[in-house]
Amino acid sequence: MKHDRKSLLTLGREIRRLRKERHLSQNELADLAGLSRNFISMVERGERAVSVLTILDIADALRVAPAAMFAGYAAPMATQNGSESNQ
Repeated sequence: MKHDRKSLLTLGREIRRLRKERHLSQNELADLAGLSRNFISMVERGERAVSVLTILDIADALRVAPAAMFAGYAAPMATQNGSESNQ
């Protein structure tokens, strides 16, 4: 399955939701994660792909498990033989 900008938007929206839930500004999250505010802004808008290490840094800064940032993703539908559907 190939992911596109919609996947980046989903991740970014979840990071923004978690940040706001914790009453953090983009500057505060950036400082806690060791990133720039501009980078956080671009991630939240779905304009930047994020490495696994950066996901871990952001999760640590938000004090959540990395999986929490993927709450907006639906599990792929499986066919009867257990492989992923092309839907």
